[in-house]
Amino acid sequence: MDGRGLALNNVFVERLWQSVKYEEVYLWEHSDGCEAEACLSRYCERRMHQSRCYQARSVVYDGKVPSL
Repeated sequence: MDGRGLALNNVFVERLWQSVKYEEVYLWEHSDGCEAEACLSRYCERRMHQSRCYQARSVVYDGKVPSL
């Protein structure tokens, strides 16, 4: 085998999409694709990340992160 198609290749992307589906997509009913895109954009802005000291993306990129 040349290593193609290994299950570990996509583990990070699969975990991300699992989180998105269970925390946003399955909980809310969207009437069309534009509304779904707007909701997913808001979800990404407010989601906390371990690598960012559990701060939301919008807080980190606006420069409001406390210095460590």
